[in-house]
Amino acid sequence: MTDRNDVTVTLAWMRAGEARFAALVADLPDSALGEPCALAGWTRAHLVGHVARNAEALTRLATWARTGVETPMYSGPDQRDADIEEAAGHPPARLRADLAATTATLDDALAALGDADWTAQVRSAQGRDIPATDVPWMRVREVWLHAVDLDAGASVADLPAGVVDAMIADVAGMLSGRQGCPSAVLAPTDRSATWSLGPAAPDAPTIAAPAAALAGWLTGRAPLPGAPALPRWL
Repeated sequence: MTDRNDVTVTLAWMRAGEARFAALVADLPDSALGEPCALAGWTRAHLVGHVARNAEALTRLATWARTGVETPMYSGPDQRDADIEEAAGHPPARLRADLAATTATLDDALAALGDADWTAQVRSAQGRDIPATDVPWMRVREVWLHAVDLDAGASVADLPAGVVDAMIADVAGMLSGRQGCPSAVLAPTDRSATWSLGPAAPDAPTIAAPAAALAGWLTGRAPLPGAPALPRWL
């Protein structure tokens, strides 16, 4: 199974996801950008603006890793929401150009990192110290899952198999530390691997479903009949 910190793989996943998201946005008529997406309270324009702002935030982390100068993802707790709201009000042409430009800038910033830079410690928006090798994976999650959230024809089943597996491992691990997380063994019917969810329990039930369906349930993108409720993972 691929390590999410293996940038030789995650950078390729990231760029494929960025291309997928961009293609879906390109196929939307301008009027559709103002319509609701799958995330409550947001239009598709909000979502596109969020993905662009996320690229800028991760570019700051790449700059931090390369220069050693602390450059947090956001200057404060309100900056992210304010910037997304502002971007959502931009004319469609500007919003589309913003997405393309910020994506390219992030890709260039990550391409500029050397071997030593990738080992640098930076900080996530949640305040966790993380290695710079986590940055491409953070972008992978954003672009592939938000492609689904556009509600423009994409689904979790479109994610590459390696991304699905890494997503299950990552999200199950994060959820397991949350209060109220149920215990279960996740057994994808199309994989040989299994994953543990929640506190260790000898009588933990097995949840069997295709890997993409498990990933959709864990990330809140799709219900899984018969599966228990989960806490938020981010």
